[in-house]
Amino acid sequence: MIKVFYGDDRVKAKQEIKRLLGDDYEVLDGPEITTNDLPPIFLGASLFAEKRRILIRDFTANKSVYDELPKYLDTPHEIILLETKLDKRTTTFKELKDKIEFREFKLPENTDFRIVFDIYKTAKYDGKKAVQLLENIKPSEDPIKFTGLLVSQAIKDFTANPTGQQKKLLKELARVDLEMKSSKVDPWLLVESFLLRMKTL
Repeated sequence: MIKVFYGDDRVKAKQEIKRLLGDDYEVLDGPEITTNDLPPIFLGASLFAEKRRILIRDFTANKSVYDELPKYLDTPHEIILLETKLDKRTTTFKELKDKIEFREFKLPENTDFRIVFDIYKTAKYDGKKAVQLLENIKPSEDPIKFTGLLVSQAIKDFTANPTGQQKKLLKELARVDLEMKSSKVDPWLLVESFLLRMKTL
């Protein structure tokens, strides 16, 4: 089973991932996967179970491996690809759209993306000020959803200007995202810590 979840409502997407995969699943980062990694991921068994449950984040952004995906549709594992953005113009998407499930998780239209953009932009040069701006919206925002919007902005910046620094920001956001799911630390503290570190990444 392969499913592709995409969109900016990461809260609902993660709820559905948990419903389908449970609490115990592997998490991989798509940008770090090579074509040589694909057979072990999609076809290889683990030491503990023949059927694996795997979440891969930002897989389609890695074009060289995404283009290979049609070769692995018969995977025996349960695999979900979690994407912030999905390009439906690609040949690979057109080949797969009738063969696997693509499901969009979209935030309500009234979300104020400008505020998120302002906080993200401010954190690049003044983390403390960004945290102060964050305080104004925390009561009405969900930290996981907010992080999803930060990821959207980081991907947009990386697409426009794919530098090493932008890549570091994306990797760090992926780590924050994972910590939110796996640790008991207050999610807002993880967001604030990231904003304070952004300038030095």
